[in-house]
Amino acid sequence: MADLNTDVRYIKGIGEKKALALNKLGVFTLYDLISFFPRKYEDRSRFVPIALAADGESVCIRALVADTPRLTRVRRGLDLVRFRAVDDSGMVDITYFNQSYVKDNIQRGESYVFYGKMEVKGSKRAMTNPVYEKEDAEGGVTGRIVPVYRMTAGLNQKTLMQAVRRGLDLCGGELPEILPEPVRRRCQLASAHYAYENIHFPRDFEGLELARNRLIFEELFVLACALGKIRGERVREGGIPIPGRDPEEFWQSLPFSPTGAQRRAVRQALEDMSSGAVMNRLVQGDVGSGKTLVAAALIWAVWKQGLGSAMMAPTEILAEQHFETLSGFLAPFGIRVGKLTGSMGAKAKREVKAALKNGELDLLIGTHALFSEDVDYPRLGLVVTDEQHRFGVRQRSALIGKAGKPHVLVMSATPIPRTLALIIYGDLDVSIIDEMPPGRQKVDTFAVDESYRTRLNGFIRKLVTEGRQVFVVCPMVEENEDLPVALKSAEEHAKELAAVFPDLRVACVHGKMKPKDKDAVMAAFVRGEADILVSTTVIEVGVDVPNAALMIVENADRFGLSQLHQLRGRVGRGKHKSWCILVSDNDSEEAKARLSILCKTSDGFKISEEDLRLRGPGDFFGSRQHGLPATHLADLGGNAQVLQQAQQEATLLLREDPDLNAPENRALRDRVELLFRQNADSFN
Repeated sequence: MADLNTDVRYIKGIGEKKALALNKLGVFTLYDLISFFPRKYEDRSRFVPIALAADGESVCIRALVADTPRLTRVRRGLDLVRFRAVDDSGMVDITYFNQSYVKDNIQRGESYVFYGKMEVKGSKRAMTNPVYEKEDAEGGVTGRIVPVYRMTAGLNQKTLMQAVRRGLDLCGGELPEILPEPVRRRCQLASAHYAYENIHFPRDFEGLELARNRLIFEELFVLACALGKIRGERVREGGIPIPGRDPEEFWQSLPFSPTGAQRRAVRQALEDMSSGAVMNRLVQGDVGSGKTLVAAALIWAVWKQGLGSAMMAPTEILAEQHFETLSGFLAPFGIRVGKLTGSMGAKAKREVKAALKNGELDLLIGTHALFSEDVDYPRLGLVVTDEQHRFGVRQRSALIGKAGKPHVLVMSATPIPRTLALIIYGDLDVSIIDEMPPGRQKVDTFAVDESYRTRLNGFIRKLVTEGRQVFVVCPMVEENEDLPVALKSAEEHAKELAAVFPDLRVACVHGKMKPKDKDAVMAAFVRGEADILVSTTVIEVGVDVPNAALMIVENADRFGLSQLHQLRGRVGRGKHKSWCILVSDNDSEEAKARLSILCKTSDGFKISEEDLRLRGPGDFFGSRQHGLPATHLADLGGNAQVLQQAQQEATLLLREDPDLNAPENRALRDRVELLFRQNADSFN
């Protein structure tokens, strides 16, 4: 048996050149090779008589070559090989483009199997560039289910199939069985050897399904064990005990009454903090549900114990808003709040850092500047991070690692389906705020097409005349003529609106601007110095403009439902009636159905479930924001039931063997450690 860590270049038939091509596909070892699963399969197991093959159907036919293949050179760079093949039902004309060697490989009077797409025009049938082999060929590429792999330059399907076949043969029957026998038995899963063999070279579709089920479960089970192990280690870590303090004194200081959901989240967090272990808790709530108040109550509890807190926000403007909001909540107690952001002057930064070091600040709020090397936290008891999935893991770890083992509160306004939250935040306990504070405005949402443009412009003018402000979000920063569909760009649309409303103040902000310039435009809009802000999705998170009463999203069908819900949450934050208008000319039933969901409900969790079902987790979070290792086969959205089962089994196993030290769990522990090594920057 070969070692699964053997470099692919040493596998017979691969060598240096092909190994480099495989490396581009992420294949470096024998284990990577056999785990490089096909992206789809071609059913070449079904044979069809020539006369019964439908137009456009990919089929296998058994046929006799009826004439000698003819080579024609049409022009330089274009060769054709043509011949006719027949079976008992009819005939087909077969053509090969730029494959002149076929002329010598295919002999008149011999029988072959051809696989390809049948073209039917009237009574004539034709195939172009079909796969072929002798009818009695052994181990061939027809008459079976054939895997199709992702490709890169320097490789072809045949080479990759042969490499995988050799890889599986080298492993023999010695593939490590990483699923404990009781788990396999309870979940009725195939063996590792059967699964790897049938995922690449299935004998039938039933075998392929058994292989997929086993390997999908395995991926999710290993991931659940890895996250459960992190969580278990953190739970065992000694934390700074914060005695179970009754927050009633804090609640009484507020000019309003907190919701039951806010009280529950604070109670759960205080129980964690008083347990003697490090708290790692996610507070997840819809836009405007009052997560910041939960953070304030915990900052107060930590302050009562003589300890300080730090709060990290993803943008300067959001840090500014948290500074103002938290200062208001905490002022009655004399809690001293400081702010540290990148745009502050050198002198101001020095003063804040000195005050922190000298114990003159109880809470420091800021952006990534909080974890600069010269920021010294003498008594850090709590770290709060807002919109955690927007921070690099290293950034969060840098702040948390600055002072012992502080308690950690993660806040997210991105509603995530519970099954997915359990995996993404598998190392955190989850509190869900599923109740809105009284007085929060309902935002009426409508989906319209371009024919409503004149009425929409009239509505903009009416609201601005009444003193309100308007957000307009576009999918593009600038125009792109190469796209097949015309999409609104922020820069061009801002110019169009300035021409339509010459007497109104139109501003524009997008992600390609320098952070300093972007923050300046946003801050001006918050101060009411612009009537209309045209932007890309940079305004998705956290900007609080109570005077904004209208959100218009152009080409709304290009956005995910959760993203649209986040954008809608930018309005309705004050006392004014607010609206969200989704503009789309996409008349497909799917696009209409998606947008209608936003018009029917304002429940972010319902919307997120639907978004995940429609788009899958990669798109759900956009450009790999969720910080999870990439899965080969498992779809975290589509395989929710398997995910739940895998999590339950992982929990049971880790309860019995927290460190996976039992001999029967050694292969599983090795796989978990491999996952850690390969994704050192991914895990939270």
